[in-house]
Amino acid sequence: MSASTKRRSTVAGLRHRGLDRPTISSRTWQRPSSWFTDDMGSDVVLDMGWGRLVFGQTFTDRSAIVDALRAEETGERDIAMYVREPQVLVGLAPHEVFLDPSITFRLNLSRYRAPRDRNPDVFVRMVRERAELDEVNRIYAACGMVTSDVDVMWANHRTRTFTYLVAEDTRTREIVGTVTGVDHVLAFGDPDQGASLWCLAADPQAAPRGVGEALVRVLAERYVARGRAILDLSVMHDNAGAIALYRRLGFRPAAPVVVKRKNPINRPLFSPQPEGLAELNPYARIIADEALRRGVRVEVTDAPSGEMRLTYAGRSLLTRESLSELTSAVAMSRCDDKRVTRRLLAAQGVRVPRAVELAQDPLRDTEGLAACERLVAETGPVVVKPARGEQGKGITVGVRGGDELRAAVAEAAGHCPDVLVEELVAGQDLRVVVIDHEVVAAAVRRPATVIGTGTDDIRTLVAQQSRRRQAATGGESSIPLDATTEAVVADAGFGLDDVLPRGRRLEVRRTANLHTGGTIDDVTDDLHPDLVDAAVAASRAIGIPVTGLDLLVPDVSGPEHVVIEANERPGLANHSPRPTAQRFLDLLFPETRAQG
Repeated sequence: MSASTKRRSTVAGLRHRGLDRPTISSRTWQRPSSWFTDDMGSDVVLDMGWGRLVFGQTFTDRSAIVDALRAEETGERDIAMYVREPQVLVGLAPHEVFLDPSITFRLNLSRYRAPRDRNPDVFVRMVRERAELDEVNRIYAACGMVTSDVDVMWANHRTRTFTYLVAEDTRTREIVGTVTGVDHVLAFGDPDQGASLWCLAADPQAAPRGVGEALVRVLAERYVARGRAILDLSVMHDNAGAIALYRRLGFRPAAPVVVKRKNPINRPLFSPQPEGLAELNPYARIIADEALRRGVRVEVTDAPSGEMRLTYAGRSLLTRESLSELTSAVAMSRCDDKRVTRRLLAAQGVRVPRAVELAQDPLRDTEGLAACERLVAETGPVVVKPARGEQGKGITVGVRGGDELRAAVAEAAGHCPDVLVEELVAGQDLRVVVIDHEVVAAAVRRPATVIGTGTDDIRTLVAQQSRRRQAATGGESSIPLDATTEAVVADAGFGLDDVLPRGRRLEVRRTANLHTGGTIDDVTDDLHPDLVDAAVAASRAIGIPVTGLDLLVPDVSGPEHVVIEANERPGLANHSPRPTAQRFLDLLFPETRAQG
């Protein structure tokens, strides 16, 4: 019997007896017998697009593994796994590499059992077109993961070594999740008959329940069909949700550990973090993380408000999320009062909606209320909002005059004594982020929406979507189950206890505010030049270095628009993968700007 035949028979025997510890990858301290590895590839490194996988069991010289990690490209994250005696490897280059604080989980594929029932809302399939890999990257970015080179992924996809799966929401046919598999047998002749799982991700805005489980199951079943023995993955030690999922599916902790290179992306994993960093909301944290990547010192001065002191080369600046000392008090006050904003923009030729301003104690302003009634008669329904305020508080949309107008004015006056009544301009709610008078990101904001399953009532769908939004935004976004939600649902002809037909989309809020569950779709590349020019002109008119401008547009690819307000503290975390935090740090500390 040849050595390779003997090895294959041994592996098959191990698998059929249900043993969980193949020889090489379960004993990192022991060198395997040469007869067992005769047919295995040497010094195997696979390019994943986001970084490279360095298979440590294929290396005989530890220093060669260090050299492989040293070849890591800027902006990528290489991973060395299955390294024999990894602590010795780290000892060879302690200033360059570190042991990753992750846990390896292993699924014994001989024990895997398919579920009795499949999730009807999720369909998992192979990637079919190159353009779908852009959707994969969108999901990576939305989950805070390193994005991948699409050309590399597409080239990998054309081989059987790599498996790129996507999950479709069967109600909408949108791609809402992804996972990648690597077949170790095809990659390097793995005597353990193994495979590995990478980059499991679900769209935090749109994925229905069970997307992650469906993706893992389909990948596992594909490797069962190929006769593979084990499926490995690495997950961060504090990712409780993912760990619970893997355990439920039969994965168990395994011996291999991960070694990575000390680089700016990995800094939080090997370097002490500033006190209070973990308490920051996502809008401040994205700035702190970018600052730390650049070597900027971060001191959290008030975590609940997102306030930090950033210091570089002896110069310090205070920031509160995207608001910094570079924004003057005058510019901030101009954004704070929507009446001032619209007057300044109109004076510079920027289009704004028609409006009526109501003075303090607006319900007694008979002349102003009469002007509002005339505005309704001329333009149709109007928007009533506090002259000062944020997060959509006190705003009523679609007011038709009479008692409805007075009630809306009273609601707005409860948040600010000065009230603004504007014509309701039809169109998409567009947020444009301008930093240093350049458009960095643009996104269409959509009101909170639920999609019917055919079995759940609307109240349950709203609660489920609200939990997803809270998880995706660190608690910053949720859908209130209040009178407004009930009224919007009623206007659509439903009650909260009605079952929404499968696949039916239902908006449950009138405004697209992110704090009340709204979602956001990136449209930066689709902006018409006139919209770009209007946003820049508005930022210059206000005299503000960082602003989020809200426009209403019939179509982002067309020139028509009105600007309805400006925000002096836009949420930069809402626009991934656009480089909002990078451009913000470029503004604060231009000397840290990446070259080239």
